[in-house]
Amino acid sequence: MKMVSRLLKELGYSLQANRKRREGAQHPDRNAQFEHINETLRRQLEANEPSISVDTKKKELVGPYRNAGRELCAKGDPVDVNTHDFKDDEKGHASPYGVYDLKKNEAWVSVGISHDTGEFAVQTIRTWWNEMGASRYPNATSLVITADGGGSNGYRLRLWKLELQLLVDELGFPVTVCHLPPGTSKWNKIEHRLFSFITQNWRGKPLLTHQVIVSLIAATTTKTGLLVQSRLDSRLYAKGRRVSDHQLALVHLEPNVFHGEWNYTIHPTGTL
Repeated sequence: MKMVSRLLKELGYSLQANRKRREGAQHPDRNAQFEHINETLRRQLEANEPSISVDTKKKELVGPYRNAGRELCAKGDPVDVNTHDFKDDEKGHASPYGVYDLKKNEAWVSVGISHDTGEFAVQTIRTWWNEMGASRYPNATSLVITADGGGSNGYRLRLWKLELQLLVDELGFPVTVCHLPPGTSKWNKIEHRLFSFITQNWRGKPLLTHQVIVSLIAATTTKTGLLVQSRLDSRLYAKGRRVSDHQLALVHLEPNVFHGEWNYTIHPTGTL
């Protein structure tokens, strides 16, 4: 074995961990979609209108479980956690859904205890608007949302669009959605402007309760002045909720001429 190890080393081999780089086949309009998103955001931001990036952060087990990273402790006295990561049926898990304000460098995170659905995603956007957005943009006439192509805010998800229609009717102005092309979720701005810093902030800290998670998220800051607010969402969201063709037809959706399945505007009821 030592001889094999030495020979492999001489040939340039070494122990290396897996590296996440493969994204699958690229869509032919991938770059064009990013250009469309950038131009849409540029016009929106120049007009001082709200633009947000949204997504769900990885679900977290709640309880005395190991959390990656290290935390300062007395020498030889680390925090004890469970040996196995079996879900605690009583405490369950946490589903953080984030809304990142691209202009203000501010964010809202709702920590859900139920299923990550389109209803939960839109409810979080609604809460962001009521708690932060409305006061930041009192004269808003539109909203632009950038989101991944899948998950609870996926472009194929009927419930996402139906719930957005309800929100649009409450806001009284149109909401434009631009989805990132397939296989590019890591380029969603919320990932590296919010979620990565939340992960850094709670590294090495067991997420003992939902309130601990909320507090750690709200305490997240950056050198650029990131402000984060967070709250527990204790609502129960039904999984597998179906939206009929009739219900979908009630959504006042106007597809963009460029990839209307990825780019569309939902207008208030009665304005189209």
